[in-house]
Amino acid sequence: MAGARQSETVDFSRLAGARVLIVEARYYDGIADELLAGARKALAAAKVSIEVLTVPGALEIPPMIAIACDAAAKAGDPIEAVVALGCVIRGETTHYEIVSGESSRALMDLSVARGLPLGNGILTVENDAQAWARARVGEQNKGGGAAEAALTVLAIKRSLSEMAGRGVSSAASSEAV
Repeated sequence: MAGARQSETVDFSRLAGARVLIVEARYYDGIADELLAGARKALAAAKVSIEVLTVPGALEIPPMIAIACDAAAKAGDPIEAVVALGCVIRGETTHYEIVSGESSRALMDLSVARGLPLGNGILTVENDAQAWARARVGEQNKGGGAAEAALTVLAIKRSLSEMAGRGVSSAASSEAV
């Protein structure tokens, strides 16, 4: 099995106080608890403001993100990044393909359309053992990984915005992040 390519460590210290939303699906409570613990730990280390919204399943995550982001923007306190957490375990029907594919597609659509840093921590697995191995903070910690992905994209987004504000081209300063 090929290992994940490790990227450079991004400095999250400049993100302190950023508003980050976690939307979690509670269909599998124990797995959801572990994903949330990993995400909270990563976000707390970055000293960001964390809010958590809970929905029943993975298909409800994307619309909840859109609703929450719209409400926050209307209130003048925008959400800067989002972490989506949940688990879809293959069953005996094609429902797995629909839920995993549509939730992932909708998250990508939201992220791209809104320029929203989003960490996708929705596990799509064959069985409980795979889900637990990926969810446990002491193992693969996919909740923490999703949070770190959202923070990384937020840090890069902020850096690019700062460079644009100073009139610096991103091509000339791609190593500033």
